[in-house]
Amino acid sequence: MVKNYVLDTNVLIHDPKSIYSFEDNNVILPLPVLEEIDGLKKRNGEIGRNAREVARELDELRKRGRIYEGVPLDNGGTLRIMVLRDTKVKLPRFLSDKMDNWILLYTLDLMENSDLPTYLITKDINLRIKAETLGIKAQDYLRDRTDPEELFSGYVEIRGKKELAEKLMREGFLDPRKVGLEDLRPNEFVDVDGVYGRYVEEYRTIKKLDIDFRTRWWGIKPRNREQLFAMDLLLDDSIKLVTLIGTAGTGKTLLSITAGLVKVLDERRYRKLVVTKPVVPMGRDIGYIPGKPEEKMLPWIQPIIDNMEFLFSNRNREFDIDSMIKRGRGKVEILVLSYLRGRSIPDQFIIIDEAQNLTPHEVKTIITRVGKNTKIVLTGDPSQIDSPYLDEMSNGLVYVTSKFYEEPLAGHVSLTKGERSELASRAVELLK
Repeated sequence: MVKNYVLDTNVLIHDPKSIYSFEDNNVILPLPVLEEIDGLKKRNGEIGRNAREVARELDELRKRGRIYEGVPLDNGGTLRIMVLRDTKVKLPRFLSDKMDNWILLYTLDLMENSDLPTYLITKDINLRIKAETLGIKAQDYLRDRTDPEELFSGYVEIRGKKELAEKLMREGFLDPRKVGLEDLRPNEFVDVDGVYGRYVEEYRTIKKLDIDFRTRWWGIKPRNREQLFAMDLLLDDSIKLVTLIGTAGTGKTLLSITAGLVKVLDERRYRKLVVTKPVVPMGRDIGYIPGKPEEKMLPWIQPIIDNMEFLFSNRNREFDIDSMIKRGRGKVEILVLSYLRGRSIPDQFIIIDEAQNLTPHEVKTIITRVGKNTKIVLTGDPSQIDSPYLDEMSNGLVYVTSKFYEEPLAGHVSLTKGERSELASRAVELLK
């Protein structure tokens, strides 16, 4: 049965292509939503870019007919801009004249004048609660949601196979069928009684790792098997996308920066190391913050600087923060993410820290700009979301991880063991 889906503004900003995500149903945009989109077009950062993309999309669809009556979509559905005229529907008096409440009024009017099931789609939790209170069926935008609990860890463990472990150690290769693993994913790691290997899709074999716990880079070495697996992916030039998920203290950022320094400064495999992170949720631009760009960036990138200083001190080398922050100078750049968007990025080792604060659309925008001989590393903790419209299931980090796990050019590891102090590790467990 055909349904009506009323979209809130935040859904369109989250995913400018969301109007195409409702199959052969009716997509309704209340006129106040267009008013909000128009106001957001002038914003800097991702919000403004997405608002402008939505406006362009609607302008193209407008050419298909009278959009206020409904125009056909390629997926069999329709899109309509809803105009509220003489309505008998009234909101409770205690609700203010806020835009959210106008969207509720439009939805109630649609329900009053349509026999079709009607749903309000919004990323705003409070609006969903208010809608349900008024008898409106409300849902989150579910298209790009992935449960992090269902993400594969990146490795499997086999016990009781000592002979096969010795064979892997001795010969360097192992047929996965020998250990009952016929459905390994590309670049998935295997722990065979403490001997570690990685599945190579091209040769359909498990290859013993070339690194171990004694290997050091810039003064650090892996402290557990997950860190070992992560470094193996980070140092492999054939893997163009690496995702590392883990809580605070698991080492994901430090390992990534270490690998980047090895590849750029030691091996000269890439022209430049770029380390970046989202400044604030939903791409808000640092232009709103007073001060020079370099000064405004420091609070956001200080953890990255701390890691850099630690690694450079291990080499007895001075770390010049000023030259690193100034864009375009030297072999290492530390950038706020908004400086990276829109650039062509060839021949670089790029680390995006705290990628859980990016939308799937933002991550797609960045990855699709990647040029030849560029590697991208996404790190983050899906349980630490700052954006009001993202959660553990709808952020860019888990979205990309779920989409690339079958690709030979990508690799993933979930890091679970913290390597900070005993107190810090215990706090992560207890203070959830």
